[in-house]
Amino acid sequence: MTKHVADIDRWGHHIVMTRISTKPRATWLLILAILAGLSFWFVDQHTIARLPWIAWKGAAVALLTIWAALNAHGRDGWLITAVLALGTLGDVVLELSDVGGGISFLAGHVTAAILYLLHRRTKPTPSQIGLSVVLLIGVPLIAFLLPADRTAAPGIAVYATALAIMAASAWLSRFPRYRVGLGAIFFVASDLLIFAKMGPLSGSPIPIFLIWPLYLGGQLLIAWGAVTTLLRWKDDEDLHHRL
Repeated sequence: MTKHVADIDRWGHHIVMTRISTKPRATWLLILAILAGLSFWFVDQHTIARLPWIAWKGAAVALLTIWAALNAHGRDGWLITAVLALGTLGDVVLELSDVGGGISFLAGHVTAAILYLLHRRTKPTPSQIGLSVVLLIGVPLIAFLLPADRTAAPGIAVYATALAIMAASAWLSRFPRYRVGLGAIFFVASDLLIFAKMGPLSGSPIPIFLIWPLYLGGQLLIAWGAVTTLLRWKDDEDLHHRL
């Protein structure tokens, strides 16, 4: 990400545009988050003590949260930091309470939707609108139908509604669709596999292999896309004020 600053000679004329690079701070934290998340995928929870295993699980998104906080500037930067912090809380609490973990993630989806709606596209294409409508209708409906325990279905549908709003608003936002938008889709796919594991895919190895990488990939794409885009927007705003 770059910005241009006009140098001015003594007569007040613009004489050159100097390119100043702006990069996210503490990229090593992003690398550590990836390593923590990938290594966790290969860890059998029965081979280590429960508390270290839970801490290991939460480490990846916790590192993303710290990275986002170090790069935060203003309201929007702290909103994406809050989204990731609530994801970290959800990762940990989910191992102790399904309801508590679900509430943490739901709060994260609502916070993310607020951020995306603050930066919605003024003229979305028909395909963008179409996918958003599919997400808004399809995700809660599929989530409601998946669990074998029908008493759990209404609560899952409520959570999935917030999930769908988050993903749809991400796809309609000004954030990059193939980073933030795709990350939201990965998050949706991961959660739907969790619900499928409670029903038609019970006993199948598919959820075991795909839930975590889809979730981790989704959070990484959302964090990277949102943080770098907000930094670029800040550069553009700073340049506008300088010129």
